[in-house]
Amino acid sequence: MPTAPSIRLVLVEDHAMVAEAIGLALGRAPDIDVVAQAGTIAGALADTGRCQPDVVVLDRRLPDGDGIAAIGRLAAVAPRTRVLVLTGEATASVAARVVAAGGAGLVVKSSRLGELESAVREVAAGGVVFAPGLLPGVLDRLTGRAGHVGSALTARERETLLLLAEGASTYEISDRLGVAHNTARNHVQHVLEKLGARSKLEAVAFARRDGLLD
Repeated sequence: MPTAPSIRLVLVEDHAMVAEAIGLALGRAPDIDVVAQAGTIAGALADTGRCQPDVVVLDRRLPDGDGIAAIGRLAAVAPRTRVLVLTGEATASVAARVVAAGGAGLVVKSSRLGELESAVREVAAGGVVFAPGLLPGVLDRLTGRAGHVGSALTARERETLLLLAEGASTYEISDRLGVAHNTARNHVQHVLEKLGARSKLEAVAFARRDGLLD
């Protein structure tokens, strides 16, 4: 059986010791390949455009600006790349900014390196990563965004939506529904398409707004 391709990752962190520790930890994972490291937004843009990675792990505060504000610029040079923000401050307002900018997740710097590794895998697989405790505040900030309810969800898609509302990851949805991970990903994608959402968080926000989770 052929092995799955490694997750190509660009690490953006301006503190040398922190960058070295994260780079070494992620580099030891058999399925993650740290293809470049940068310490500034300018460096991140150059490396991301050159390497076209699957994931960028991006420090929120960098010497030449705010990492969250740079997410859109990273998307411009690498449209398929997903961004996971590292921050020392995990609040609903910060998480909402990440979502609004097009980021795929938020990890607190005090988290264990294993948690960051898992978050990288989840984001690379198309998921989003936010602490469940942040979700209510994030959703409150997203409910005013444009969206529409599409065609009716199937019973399994409604189950998937309820799990998304609990903050479950794609892997957790797979386990709790007793289906393969790829099947769970398909259920999530169908929910997003039917709700006209661009992310899991947005799908839950639209569902709450339209009374689908009452």
